[in-house]
Amino acid sequence: MANVSLVTEFLLEGFAEVWELRLLLSMWFLMMYLATLLGNLIIITVTTIDQNLHTPMYFFLRNLSILDMCYISVTVPSACINSLTNNRTISVTGCGMQVFFVLFCASVELLLLSIMAQDRYIAVCQPLHYPVIMNHLFCVQTTLASLLSGLIYAALHTGNTFRLTFCQSNVISQFFCDIPSLLKLSCSDTFSSQLLLLLSAVGMGGGCFIFIVLSYVRIFSTVMKIPGKEDRGKAFSTCVPHILVVSVFLSSGSVVYLRHSPNTEIIEDMLLSVFYSIVPPFLNPVIYSLRNKQIKQAVHKVILRSIYSEKY
Repeated sequence: MANVSLVTEFLLEGFAEVWELRLLLSMWFLMMYLATLLGNLIIITVTTIDQNLHTPMYFFLRNLSILDMCYISVTVPSACINSLTNNRTISVTGCGMQVFFVLFCASVELLLLSIMAQDRYIAVCQPLHYPVIMNHLFCVQTTLASLLSGLIYAALHTGNTFRLTFCQSNVISQFFCDIPSLLKLSCSDTFSSQLLLLLSAVGMGGGCFIFIVLSYVRIFSTVMKIPGKEDRGKAFSTCVPHILVVSVFLSSGSVVYLRHSPNTEIIEDMLLSVFYSIVPPFLNPVIYSLRNKQIKQAVHKVILRSIYSEKY
Protein backbone atom coordinates (compact mmCIF):
# COMPACT_ATOMS: atom_id res chain seq x y z
CA MET A 1 0.00 0.00 0.00
CA ALA A 2 3.03 2.28 0.05
CA ASN A 3 2.71 2.94 -3.67
CA VAL A 4 -0.94 4.01 -3.54
CA SER A 5 -1.72 7.06 -5.64
CA LEU A 6 -2.36 10.35 -3.89
CA VAL A 7 -5.77 10.55 -5.55
CA THR A 8 -8.19 11.65 -2.82
CA GLU A 9 -11.16 12.47 -5.01
CA PHE A 10 -12.67 11.69 -8.38
CA LEU A 11 -14.42 13.88 -10.94
CA LEU A 12 -17.80 12.72 -12.21
CA GLU A 13 -19.26 13.57 -15.61
CA GLY A 14 -22.10 16.08 -15.80
CA PHE A 15 -25.22 15.47 -17.85
CA ALA A 16 -24.04 17.93 -20.51
CA GLU A 17 -21.56 20.73 -21.15
CA VAL A 18 -24.16 23.31 -22.20
CA TRP A 19 -25.88 24.88 -19.19
CA GLU A 20 -29.38 24.91 -20.73
CA LEU A 21 -29.20 21.23 -21.67
CA ARG A 22 -27.72 20.36 -18.28
CA LEU A 23 -30.60 22.17 -16.57
CA LEU A 24 -33.19 20.41 -18.74
CA LEU A 25 -31.74 16.95 -18.09
CA SER A 26 -31.37 17.62 -14.38
CA MET A 27 -35.00 18.68 -14.11
CA TRP A 28 -36.10 15.67 -16.15
CA PHE A 29 -34.22 13.19 -13.94
CA LEU A 30 -35.41 15.01 -10.83
CA MET A 31 -39.02 14.65 -11.97
CA MET A 32 -38.46 10.95 -12.64
CA TYR A 33 -36.95 10.64 -9.17
CA LEU A 34 -39.90 12.35 -7.47
CA ALA A 35 -42.39 10.28 -9.50
CA THR A 36 -40.54 7.12 -8.47
CA LEU A 37 -40.64 8.11 -4.80
CA LEU A 38 -44.34 8.96 -5.00
CA GLY A 39 -45.33 5.76 -6.81
CA ASN A 40 -43.38 3.51 -4.47
CA LEU A 41 -44.55 5.42 -1.39
CA ILE A 42 -48.17 4.88 -2.45
CA ILE A 43 -47.53 1.14 -2.79
CA ILE A 44 -45.83 0.93 0.61
CA THR A 45 -48.66 2.87 2.26
CA VAL A 46 -51.60 0.94 0.83
CA THR A 47 -50.00 -2.51 1.23
CA THR A 48 -49.30 -1.68 4.86
CA ILE A 49 -52.70 -0.16 5.74
CA ASP A 50 -55.03 -2.45 3.78
CA GLN A 51 -55.37 -5.81 5.54
CA ASN A 52 -56.56 -7.45 2.31
CA LEU A 53 -53.10 -6.86 0.82
CA HIS A 54 -51.22 -8.68 3.58
CA THR A 55 -50.34 -11.56 1.25
CA PRO A 56 -46.97 -12.89 -0.01
CA MET A 57 -47.33 -11.12 -3.37
CA TYR A 58 -47.79 -7.70 -1.79
CA PHE A 59 -45.21 -8.43 0.89
CA PHE A 60 -42.59 -8.73 -1.85
CA LEU A 61 -44.02 -5.72 -3.70
CA ARG A 62 -43.65 -3.62 -0.56
CA ASN A 63 -40.04 -4.75 -0.14
CA LEU A 64 -39.35 -4.05 -3.82
CA SER A 65 -40.79 -0.54 -3.46
CA ILE A 66 -38.63 0.20 -0.43
CA LEU A 67 -35.59 -1.07 -2.31
CA ASP A 68 -36.42 0.96 -5.43
CA MET A 69 -36.64 4.16 -3.37
CA CYS A 70 -33.19 3.43 -1.95
CA TYR A 71 -31.76 2.36 -5.31
CA ILE A 72 -32.67 5.52 -7.20
CA SER A 73 -31.75 7.72 -4.20
CA VAL A 74 -28.14 6.49 -4.31
CA THR A 75 -27.42 8.15 -7.67
CA VAL A 76 -30.02 10.61 -8.94
CA PRO A 77 -30.21 13.33 -6.22
CA SER A 78 -26.44 13.79 -5.99
CA ALA A 79 -26.06 13.65 -9.79
CA CYS A 80 -28.72 16.36 -10.25
CA ILE A 81 -27.17 18.57 -7.57
CA ASN A 82 -23.68 18.09 -9.01
CA SER A 83 -24.90 18.89 -12.50
CA LEU A 84 -26.81 22.02 -11.44
CA THR A 85 -23.97 23.38 -9.28
CA ASN A 86 -21.26 22.14 -11.64
CA ASN A 87 -19.56 20.52 -8.64
CA ARG A 88 -18.30 17.23 -10.04
CA THR A 89 -15.99 16.11 -7.23
CA ILE A 90 -16.59 13.05 -5.06
CA SER A 91 -14.22 11.70 -2.41
CA VAL A 92 -12.74 8.21 -2.65
CA THR A 93 -14.77 7.21 0.41
CA GLY A 94 -17.95 8.65 -1.08
CA CYS A 95 -17.24 6.88 -4.35
CA GLY A 96 -16.72 3.58 -2.53
CA MET A 97 -20.01 3.98 -0.66
CA GLN A 98 -21.85 4.75 -3.89
CA VAL A 99 -20.38 1.68 -5.61
CA PHE A 100 -21.35 -0.49 -2.63
CA PHE A 101 -24.96 0.71 -2.43
CA VAL A 102 -25.52 0.57 -6.19
CA LEU A 103 -24.30 -3.04 -6.30
CA PHE A 104 -26.26 -3.93 -3.16
CA CYS A 105 -29.54 -2.48 -4.44
CA ALA A 106 -29.13 -3.88 -7.96
CA SER A 107 -28.33 -7.41 -6.77
CA VAL A 108 -31.14 -7.50 -4.17
CA GLU A 109 -33.59 -6.12 -6.76
CA LEU A 110 -32.70 -8.92 -9.16
CA LEU A 111 -33.14 -11.54 -6.43
CA LEU A 112 -36.50 -10.07 -5.36
CA LEU A 113 -37.71 -10.06 -8.97
CA SER A 114 -36.78 -13.76 -9.17
CA ILE A 115 -38.68 -14.55 -5.97
CA MET A 116 -41.70 -12.62 -7.25
CA ALA A 117 -41.64 -14.62 -10.49
CA GLN A 118 -41.61 -17.81 -8.42
CA ASP A 119 -44.51 -16.47 -6.35
CA ARG A 120 -46.57 -15.88 -9.49
CA TYR A 121 -45.64 -19.33 -10.84
CA ILE A 122 -46.86 -21.08 -7.69
CA ALA A 123 -50.02 -18.93 -7.56
CA VAL A 124 -50.95 -19.78 -11.18
CA CYS A 125 -49.59 -23.31 -11.61
CA GLN A 126 -49.91 -24.72 -8.08
CA PRO A 127 -52.74 -22.73 -6.46
CA LEU A 128 -53.67 -25.45 -3.96
CA HIS A 129 -50.12 -25.56 -2.57
CA TYR A 130 -49.70 -21.78 -2.55
CA PRO A 131 -50.61 -21.14 1.14
CA VAL A 132 -48.30 -23.95 2.26
CA ILE A 133 -45.27 -23.02 0.13
CA MET A 134 -45.53 -19.22 0.30
CA ASN A 135 -46.06 -18.96 4.04
CA HIS A 136 -44.97 -15.92 6.05
CA LEU A 137 -41.82 -17.58 7.39
CA PHE A 138 -40.70 -18.50 3.85
CA CYS A 139 -41.28 -14.92 2.67
CA VAL A 140 -39.23 -13.45 5.53
CA GLN A 141 -36.43 -15.99 5.09
CA THR A 142 -36.11 -15.44 1.33
CA THR A 143 -36.10 -11.66 1.81
CA LEU A 144 -33.39 -11.86 4.48
CA ALA A 145 -31.40 -14.26 2.29
CA SER A 146 -31.62 -11.76 -0.60
CA LEU A 147 -30.40 -8.92 1.62
CA LEU A 148 -27.51 -11.01 2.94
CA SER A 149 -26.53 -12.13 -0.56
CA GLY A 150 -26.62 -8.52 -1.74
CA LEU A 151 -24.38 -7.42 1.15
CA ILE A 152 -21.84 -10.13 0.37
CA TYR A 153 -21.93 -9.41 -3.37
CA ALA A 154 -21.54 -5.65 -2.91
CA ALA A 155 -18.82 -5.94 -0.25
CA LEU A 156 -16.83 -8.42 -2.34
CA HIS A 157 -16.75 -6.27 -5.49
CA THR A 158 -16.32 -2.95 -3.69
CA GLY A 159 -13.39 -4.25 -1.68
CA ASN A 160 -11.84 -5.92 -4.72
CA THR A 161 -12.10 -2.68 -6.73
CA PHE A 162 -10.73 -0.26 -4.13
CA ARG A 163 -7.70 -2.42 -3.35
CA LEU A 164 -6.41 -1.30 -6.76
CA THR A 165 -4.08 1.64 -7.34
CA PHE A 166 -5.54 4.65 -9.15
CA CYS A 167 -2.68 6.55 -10.75
CA GLN A 168 -4.10 7.62 -14.10
CA SER A 169 -6.80 10.23 -14.68
CA ASN A 170 -9.28 10.76 -11.84
CA VAL A 171 -12.15 11.61 -14.24
CA ILE A 172 -14.91 8.98 -14.08
CA SER A 173 -16.80 8.75 -17.39
CA GLN A 174 -20.13 8.39 -15.61
CA PHE A 175 -22.57 10.50 -13.57
CA PHE A 176 -22.02 8.18 -10.59
CA CYS A 177 -19.26 5.84 -9.45
CA ASP A 178 -19.35 2.38 -10.98
CA ILE A 179 -16.81 -0.41 -11.23
CA PRO A 180 -16.21 -0.44 -15.03
CA SER A 181 -15.34 3.27 -15.00
CA LEU A 182 -13.02 2.83 -12.03
CA LEU A 183 -11.22 -0.12 -13.61
CA LYS A 184 -10.36 2.10 -16.58
CA LEU A 185 -8.57 4.50 -14.21
CA SER A 186 -6.48 1.86 -12.46
CA CYS A 187 -2.83 1.28 -13.29
CA SER A 188 -2.89 -2.07 -11.43
CA ASP A 189 -3.48 -5.41 -13.11
CA THR A 190 -7.28 -5.56 -13.35
CA PHE A 191 -7.54 -9.03 -14.91
CA SER A 192 -8.58 -10.75 -11.68
CA SER A 193 -11.12 -8.00 -10.94
CA GLN A 194 -12.61 -8.24 -14.42
CA LEU A 195 -12.71 -12.04 -14.21
CA LEU A 196 -14.46 -11.95 -10.82
CA LEU A 197 -16.92 -9.38 -12.15
CA LEU A 198 -17.62 -11.50 -15.22
CA LEU A 199 -18.14 -14.76 -13.34
CA SER A 200 -20.32 -13.27 -10.62
CA ALA A 201 -22.41 -11.20 -13.08
CA VAL A 202 -22.98 -14.17 -15.38
CA GLY A 203 -23.68 -16.45 -12.40
CA MET A 204 -26.15 -14.18 -10.60
CA GLY A 205 -27.58 -12.20 -13.53
CA GLY A 206 -27.76 -15.11 -15.94
CA GLY A 207 -29.08 -17.49 -13.30
CA CYS A 208 -31.83 -15.11 -12.18
CA PHE A 209 -32.80 -14.29 -15.77
CA ILE A 210 -33.11 -17.97 -16.73
CA PHE A 211 -35.09 -18.64 -13.53
CA ILE A 212 -37.50 -15.75 -14.27
CA VAL A 213 -37.97 -16.74 -17.92
CA LEU A 214 -38.61 -20.39 -17.03
CA SER A 215 -41.14 -19.33 -14.40
CA TYR A 216 -43.06 -17.24 -16.91
CA VAL A 217 -42.82 -19.91 -19.60
CA ARG A 218 -44.54 -22.32 -17.20
CA ILE A 219 -47.10 -19.64 -16.38
CA PHE A 220 -47.78 -19.07 -20.09
CA SER A 221 -48.17 -22.80 -20.74
CA THR A 222 -50.70 -23.01 -17.91
CA VAL A 223 -52.55 -19.87 -18.98
CA MET A 224 -52.84 -21.16 -22.56
CA LYS A 225 -55.01 -23.97 -21.21
CA ILE A 226 -57.51 -21.45 -19.83
CA PRO A 227 -60.56 -21.40 -22.14
CA GLY A 228 -61.39 -17.68 -21.88
CA LYS A 229 -59.46 -15.39 -24.23
CA GLU A 230 -59.97 -12.45 -21.88
CA ASP A 231 -58.26 -14.28 -18.99
CA ARG A 232 -55.38 -15.28 -21.25
CA GLY A 233 -54.96 -11.72 -22.49
CA LYS A 234 -54.98 -10.40 -18.94
CA ALA A 235 -52.27 -12.86 -17.87
CA PHE A 236 -50.10 -12.04 -20.90
CA SER A 237 -50.51 -8.28 -20.39
CA THR A 238 -49.28 -8.73 -16.82
CA CYS A 239 -46.35 -11.08 -17.44
CA VAL A 240 -44.86 -9.62 -20.64
CA PRO A 241 -44.08 -6.17 -19.13
CA HIS A 242 -42.37 -7.89 -16.19
CA ILE A 243 -40.07 -9.76 -18.54
CA LEU A 244 -39.38 -6.60 -20.56
CA VAL A 245 -38.30 -4.62 -17.47
CA VAL A 246 -36.05 -7.45 -16.31
CA SER A 247 -34.60 -7.76 -19.83
CA VAL A 248 -33.84 -4.01 -20.03
CA PHE A 249 -32.37 -4.06 -16.53
CA LEU A 250 -30.10 -7.04 -17.20
CA SER A 251 -29.14 -6.27 -20.80
CA SER A 252 -28.09 -2.66 -20.10
CA GLY A 253 -26.27 -3.65 -16.90
CA SER A 254 -24.53 -6.52 -18.68
CA VAL A 255 -23.30 -4.30 -21.51
CA VAL A 256 -21.87 -1.78 -19.03
CA TYR A 257 -20.27 -4.31 -16.69
CA LEU A 258 -19.11 -7.06 -19.04
CA ARG A 259 -17.67 -5.32 -22.09
CA HIS A 260 -13.92 -4.77 -22.12
CA SER A 261 -13.53 -1.94 -24.67
CA PRO A 262 -11.80 1.03 -22.99
CA ASN A 263 -12.69 3.48 -25.77
CA THR A 264 -16.46 3.62 -25.47
CA GLU A 265 -18.36 6.88 -25.84
CA ILE A 266 -19.22 8.64 -22.56
CA ILE A 267 -22.77 9.41 -23.69
CA GLU A 268 -23.29 5.72 -24.52
CA ASP A 269 -22.10 4.64 -21.06
CA MET A 270 -24.32 7.19 -19.35
CA LEU A 271 -27.37 6.23 -21.41
CA LEU A 272 -26.93 2.54 -20.62
CA SER A 273 -26.49 3.36 -16.93
CA VAL A 274 -29.79 5.24 -16.96
CA PHE A 275 -31.50 2.09 -18.22
CA TYR A 276 -30.29 -0.09 -15.36
CA SER A 277 -30.18 2.44 -12.50
CA ILE A 278 -33.13 4.80 -13.09
CA VAL A 279 -35.62 3.19 -15.47
CA PRO A 280 -36.40 -0.01 -13.46
CA PRO A 281 -37.24 1.80 -10.18
CA PHE A 282 -39.33 4.28 -12.21
CA LEU A 283 -41.29 1.61 -14.11
CA ASN A 284 -41.70 -1.02 -11.39
CA PRO A 285 -44.52 0.81 -9.55
CA VAL A 286 -46.45 1.17 -12.83
CA ILE A 287 -45.92 -2.36 -14.09
CA TYR A 288 -46.09 -4.36 -10.88
CA SER A 289 -48.67 -2.44 -8.89
CA LEU A 290 -50.36 0.67 -10.23
CA ARG A 291 -51.85 -1.40 -13.08
CA ASN A 292 -53.13 -3.81 -10.44
CA LYS A 293 -56.87 -3.61 -9.70
CA GLN A 294 -56.47 -4.44 -6.01
CA ILE A 295 -53.87 -1.70 -5.54
CA LYS A 296 -56.16 0.83 -7.23
CA GLN A 297 -59.05 -0.16 -4.98
CA ALA A 298 -56.82 0.09 -1.92
CA VAL A 299 -55.65 3.57 -2.96
CA HIS A 300 -59.27 4.69 -3.31
CA LYS A 301 -60.05 3.30 0.15
CA VAL A 302 -57.13 5.15 1.73
CA ILE A 303 -58.10 8.42 0.01
CA LEU A 304 -61.76 8.09 1.04
CA ARG A 305 -60.76 7.20 4.60
CA SER A 306 -58.49 10.24 4.87
CA ILE A 307 -61.24 12.54 3.48
CA TYR A 308 -63.81 11.08 5.88
CA SER A 309 -61.50 11.46 8.89
CA GLU A 310 -60.84 15.12 8.00
CA LYS A 311 -64.57 15.87 7.83
CA TYR A 312 -65.46 14.09 11.05
